[in-house]
Amino acid sequence: MSRLDTLSHLDRLWLTEAIRLREEHAGPLEDAEANRRANAAGGDLPQRIQARALWLAERDGQYPALQRWRQGARLAGLLLAALAIISGAGLALAALGDGQRPVNLFWALGSLLGLHLLTLLGWALSFGLGGSASLLGRLWLWASGKLARDARAAHLAPALLLLLQRHGLTRWGLGALVHGAWLLALGSALVMLLLLLSTRRYGFVWETTLLDSDTFVVLTQALGALPGLLGFSLPDIETIRASSSALADDGARQAWSGWLLGVTFTYGLLPRLLLGLLCLGRWLHGRSRLALDLGLPGYNLLRERLQPPSERLGVCDAAADAPMEPTPHAFNGRSEGALLVAIELDDRRPWPPALPKGVGDAGVLDSREQRQRLLGQLSRFPAERLAVACDPRRSPDRGTLALIGELARSAGEIRIWLLPAPPGEALDSHRLEDWQQALARLGLPFSQGAPMNWLESGHD
Repeated sequence: MSRLDTLSHLDRLWLTEAIRLREEHAGPLEDAEANRRANAAGGDLPQRIQARALWLAERDGQYPALQRWRQGARLAGLLLAALAIISGAGLALAALGDGQRPVNLFWALGSLLGLHLLTLLGWALSFGLGGSASLLGRLWLWASGKLARDARAAHLAPALLLLLQRHGLTRWGLGALVHGAWLLALGSALVMLLLLLSTRRYGFVWETTLLDSDTFVVLTQALGALPGLLGFSLPDIETIRASSSALADDGARQAWSGWLLGVTFTYGLLPRLLLGLLCLGRWLHGRSRLALDLGLPGYNLLRERLQPPSERLGVCDAAADAPMEPTPHAFNGRSEGALLVAIELDDRRPWPPALPKGVGDAGVLDSREQRQRLLGQLSRFPAERLAVACDPRRSPDRGTLALIGELARSAGEIRIWLLPAPPGEALDSHRLEDWQQALARLGLPFSQGAPMNWLESGHD
């Protein structure tokens, strides 16, 4: 099983979109083998487009870049979580102080919930206006790309955003991330509040110049109404009025502590928890419904190559029984799976040599059409053993080596036969060494002796 077979539905679409963006910016990729493999795998057009893109992604390094981008995203997420926890604890320390002075209740409440409420309002406004990502979400995306440190990951973040925006999922995915970070921060603040209130003695006061005590009573009771329904303790009216100066009464201290914890939980942590669960639920539901947009120009261009018109029409009537039209260089002994093929041989060299029984002759590949035809046949009927004959008097150019690589991927085993020079000629030792080094870099076995015994029996 290929490691690409383990990719999730989202990852497969993500890599497909990244390949589309790459071709849109840098031009079409060399995809002849990718198209052949996608067509051989079958399926509908979206499946073939994905198969093509995944093969190109593995060949050109986008797949390992995706793995590194994911590692960077996880590291960025951990850094964001650590920052949220530390910031939440800092908010609680700033709100209560060191206990040497009475705590101004509304200053403490502003320290704990002010930034949270502002960012929550900003998220709601951007959500209502069709925005897709908060500043915190974009910061995470930027940090993920930086931590990946891979130039081949350049199209991954834009591809993910485009894929998700097309299905309206960006707001939900990044929303779950942002609300989760705030949930950690406010949870950390509540834990620190409990720790400080349990280990230090704090006095609580309210101070105002413009407002009278009745207004303060109304505000305090209004804010405490919902926390009171959740079971948090609240100060009574007399305690509220008397708290214009710090009270030494332990009951008043406990009542104000319960009010501060309740308001922080109810208007801070609880909304983030509910919104985070909402975003996560919508994200999980929408992720399973993701699909390619076949109307995009990049995918439209692939339609003819991956699903020719004749194939899309389907079979209307069963074909009449007729002998199969012979094709040039037809395989002999296909059931044995042994095949000999030559690449660009001199016309003066007699070919093919005498072949053992059961070994097929695929002829000499001189033209692009012959190469495509053979590779197409091998994609449907891979050879068990394949010997490729090459003339070492020619230079091992990139095209020939690429073809050998494609042939190697279409056979169970392969050997390269470096042919001897014709009678009366000598091989150039430097060119022969170039061939040997190039094949060694490809990791392919080669020899100068005829591999007939190996083709016939599988061993020498």
